[in-house]
Amino acid sequence: MILDLLGSSGSATGVDIARHRLAASRTLVQKYSLGDRCRLFVADGTTFSLMPLGLQSSSKSCNNTEVEEKIEIYNEWTPRRPWKERKRMAKAREMVSEIKDPELIFYGRHSGVVGLSKDDVYRHFEVVNILQFGYDKVLVDAECTHDGSVKHIQKFEQWGWPTLSRRVLDADRTDDLTVLQLKLLTNGFRLVKAGGCLVYSTCSLTVAQNEDVVEKFLSQQPTAELVEIEGAEKWPCRQARIPMTLRFDPQTSSTSGLFVAKFTKLSASSSLHYFSS
Repeated sequence: MILDLLGSSGSATGVDIARHRLAASRTLVQKYSLGDRCRLFVADGTTFSLMPLGLQSSSKSCNNTEVEEKIEIYNEWTPRRPWKERKRMAKAREMVSEIKDPELIFYGRHSGVVGLSKDDVYRHFEVVNILQFGYDKVLVDAECTHDGSVKHIQKFEQWGWPTLSRRVLDADRTDDLTVLQLKLLTNGFRLVKAGGCLVYSTCSLTVAQNEDVVEKFLSQQPTAELVEIEGAEKWPCRQARIPMTLRFDPQTSSTSGLFVAKFTKLSASSSLHYFSS
């Protein structure tokens, strides 16, 4: 797991629009005791904009005791909470569904959340601050048709051809997915700090969901640059259509299908070109 690589430094933030998938992640990080430096948000990955808490400036202190008492402070997370707190969180979820704000469903002791107010956790930053205080690394494991996943394809034997046609072969759905993939990639890259990196991956074999998305993204992002993936020369994979992007497939890798591309974010100054008469 990514969390296993953090060790005793840094933090990881997980974002998924599907509550059930994120709840499964929460169960796993607790089961394997890996959630100490983790935050999990139910949120739209195309608009998520919260920064790593450990890199933010500390919140301003308040001298007014009466005001401090009204500020909601995050205590250490526990799966078993008092009835009043569960009721308050249920009410908060109703408000979240209305205003579409991210919902924090898990945070570890050293994730940076404990002791902060909701305003501190949900603070938004300008682009210039993101370049300095953004994420070191972002993984966009994009929603796709899963046509490269052997396990998913095997499930269609039970689900039937109509389901396969609707989920994989329907051209309108595929078009919608490529739009979503580009939005996820674009927003994920926006949250990377200058000099940081982003990995884009799918379990699709199609060019439309992989190389085409990467090419369109690069045409729109002057500060994005593809880079070599370290250690890939030892992996059982092949180069995709675009140099420095990789493909895994049953024939080459004896695995399910997988596409991987890695980008770095250049500083704004290094991507500018100056002209003089």
